Amino acid sequence: MSLALPTQPGPIGIFDSGYGGLTILNEIQKALPGYDYIYLGDNARTPYGTRSFDIVYEFTLQAVRRLFELGCHLVILACNTASAKALRSIQTRDLPQLDPARRVLGVIRPTIEYVGHLTQSRHIGVLGTTGTIKSESYVLELHKLFPDIQVIGQACPMWVPLVEYNEAHGDGADYFVQKYIHTLLKQDDRIDTVILGCTHYPLLLPKIKQYMPADIAIVAQGELVAQSLKDYLRRHPEMDTRCTRGAHCTYYTTESEEKFAESASTFLKQNIEVHHIDLNEY
Repeated sequence: MSLALPTQPGPIGIFDSGYGGLTILNEIQKALPGYDYIYLGDNARTPYGTRSFDIVYEFTLQAVRRLFELGCHLVILACNTASAKALRSIQTRDLPQLDPARRVLGVIRPTIEYVGHLTQSRHIGVLGTTGTIKSESYVLELHKLFPDIQVIGQACPMWVPLVEYNEAHGDGADYFVQKYIHTLLKQDDRIDTVILGCTHYPLLLPKIKQYMPADIAIVAQGELVAQSLKDYLRRHPEMDTRCTRGAHCTYYTTESEEKFAESASTFLKQNIEVHHIDLNEY
């Protein structure tokens, strides 16, 4: 179904299934502070990590269409599960029909381009949600660019709840952080680089650094995605001119505005105004 999309310049859209994408937004705003942004969290239907490819694709497409209708010409999927399970289909199947001039980008490719040049042993670990690890997207994308790299994935199903229930710095987090790191490294003792393959995980960094061997590089995505976006806009001035600059961010959630604002303060360290939005009709 074709949409009557606004043609005037608009904000950059940032989408996540929940709150983790706020860590990406925060780094993007640091790198590109003058731009306008819309953040959309599908908090009512989170988590995406345990859902099927078809459902993640359907939900992500609904969000992308809504962001396009809100004026965005460029949308960042600040969610590893959406990037793994929906990005390619949306880029190849839907964008040509919705608007060939609009773009949807993910968080996996910028991460891979960076770690491929960082690792010395050519053995990389990925810590992520069950959905991201099962999709093997990191394995597939890494092997496209760096076929010699060995990739070991480890699902960390308890890490997102620890962050979202504000337990990331509590004593209860230690057991699960240590457990998943130990399980990952036990599979391959040559790993020298570990990707935090979920946008929630940077909030666990103090605990992760505590239990990760000091000689292993830990790669969080926020700054990498931000620099990649900055470079993308420099290389694509035609898209850059479609992005408005007012240094303003609007927040939408499919859940309760009050609940989102309270939880978002954990990620952003500031009070924000949030609007409710319904994606089911899209």
